Amino acid sequence: MRRISTALLLSVALFAGCQNKQEAPANKVAAVPGEPIKGMDRSHKGHPAPDASFMDPDGGEISLAEFKGTPVLVNLWATWCAPCVKELPTLNALARAHDKDGALGVIAVSQDMAPQGSIEAFLTKLKVDDLGAYHDPKMALSGALNAQVMPTTILYDAEGREVWRYVGDLDWTGPEAAKLLGDIPSAARPG
Repeated sequence: MRRISTALLLSVALFAGCQNKQEAPANKVAAVPGEPIKGMDRSHKGHPAPDASFMDPDGGEISLAEFKGTPVLVNLWATWCAPCVKELPTLNALARAHDKDGALGVIAVSQDMAPQGSIEAFLTKLKVDDLGAYHDPKMALSGALNAQVMPTTILYDAEGREVWRYVGDLDWTGPEAAKLLGDIPSAARPG
């Protein structure tokens, strides 16, 4: 009985941040006290991107400073997180839409401890080919951002300052995302 209780508590703790319990509407506080806010969070607006380094698709070190000069949407995800996996194709479509105009960078940074090759294979299996296999096996970026729930997606302006973060999954090709992305120059809006 004690083993079952311990295993159950461990399972709940590991997956609590990734679960898609009761989604609160955007800009609303979660219904359960002490639970992370889901939806739009502007409490970090103006904060500079952290210096934390992670791996680029070629296995080299990179930081968010490399993206200065263009607004960038940074998504923190993991292969074991069902809501993360659900939204990856929509992030891929958003990235594809902006590959040519260069008005918005879109990167998804895996928070898995697995080798980078397994992240590449996972993205290939999902046919997510417009997002590079960015990888943060030490979870330095999510730690520096104090991201407690995955997925968390953060919009940075061209100067590397946070505009907002969206906690939880979202269809990044849908009308809510288009409205959210209206916070950046019109050339970066989906469509």
